Amino acid sequence: MAPKPKASAMLLPMPIWDLPVRLFHWMLPVLLIVSYVSVKKDMMTLHFLSGYTMAALLIFRIAWGFVGSETARFSHFVKSPLAALRHLTHFFRRGPDTQVGHNEAGGWMVVVLLAVLVVQVATGLCANDDGTTEGPLMKHISKELSDRLSLVHEINFKLLLAIVAGHLAAVIGYAVFRGHDLVRPMVTGRKRLPAATPAPAMVHPLAALVILAVAAAVMFAVARYV
Repeated sequence: MAPKPKASAMLLPMPIWDLPVRLFHWMLPVLLIVSYVSVKKDMMTLHFLSGYTMAALLIFRIAWGFVGSETARFSHFVKSPLAALRHLTHFFRRGPDTQVGHNEAGGWMVVVLLAVLVVQVATGLCANDDGTTEGPLMKHISKELSDRLSLVHEINFKLLLAIVAGHLAAVIGYAVFRGHDLVRPMVTGRKRLPAATPAPAMVHPLAALVILAVAAAVMFAVARYV
């Protein structure tokens, strides 16, 4: 009779990503596509709506990075740059995926992506197209500064697309070279891990809903009254 596997070696489904983080993750590409298409089609009302939505989501995600579920917190996945480089030295080494949350390199990818997105929405709020379209904050700055921020807004979007492409390449690379499926856990929220792995603490989604409502109210005030 074959020996029973040790409990620590057994793989069991475990909640890793909460619903708020997963919704944020999958809404970003949708909003980026809407933003891109709306500019190309000169649908600026839709473009601004997409931008306001993205800004509200960013406010939520940054706040959730401090008070949200364990794997969503910056303190959980932002490690030293040296740790990220050490992790990348093993990129081509196959092995079981026992990572709970973002790995050391993935954590920095999240930080960079959030920073570039913040620049994108902030410059968009101050931008203009030398026509009838102006960001809601343009009236508080000079036309010259608005023109500069408009240029940054345009260039930064190209940088954003490059980062997204890099993220997709990394996901594919982990699947091909390491045999790690990073997509399924971000869809289901669960991942098969050794039974002895401590489950990350999860915050109730209602807390996320409250934070998101506050973020939406802030952006509504910016769009209408600031």
